Amino acid sequence: HPQSTPSIAAPQGPAVMITPLLFAAQRTSVSLSRRHHAVIIGRNMATTHHKQRIFDLLNDNGIEYKYLQHEETPTSEDSARARGEDLSTGGKALVLKFREAGAKDDAKSGFAVFVLSASRKLHAKSIKKEFKTKNVRFATREELSELTDGLVPGSVPPFGRPVVDLDLFVDVSVAENEKVAFNCGSLTDSVVMSAREYLQVASPKKVFAFSK
Repeated sequence: HPQSTPSIAAPQGPAVMITPLLFAAQRTSVSLSRRHHAVIIGRNMATTHHKQRIFDLLNDNGIEYKYLQHEETPTSEDSARARGEDLSTGGKALVLKFREAGAKDDAKSGFAVFVLSASRKLHAKSIKKEFKTKNVRFATREELSELTDGLVPGSVPPFGRPVVDLDLFVDVSVAENEKVAFNCGSLTDSVVMSAREYLQVASPKKVFAFSK
């Protein structure tokens, strides 16, 4: 029987640094050292598909990253404390409706993922100016779930396709940091990685200033 790509399970404890070499070990079911409090799990691992898509994207591109499991973190401040990172490194991903969908567009076309540093606030006027639109609003909880295949507020990862089926726009504040940290599809799982490599692999449609 074919096996799916293995997943990483990291109980409370030291973070697990995932490297291309470790990913190769995953494919041969080699366990991590006990001191990391983590093991390689095969196809029976219960994981969100968003998290798996992120792991696949990063691993397939040979990108090193740190994966952590922690207590539930509903706010950016909670996430920063749990990760042991500065608030500014957080990649706050917001699903916004920034324009009306045209008659020939699908329902998702008026929405996109906008990512900014967690230490900054959204500047809606900049988005209105960029897209020449009059209204910008957050997706409702129901819209968010429908648009992202079940994600809840605070769990949205800072990716568009192929992780989340929406366009992606990134604020310049993310590019100003060495690292970016983010929840990867749940409120209890985080990834910390190079901001430069994040921008390369996430491939936003545009990076521009929309924070204050």
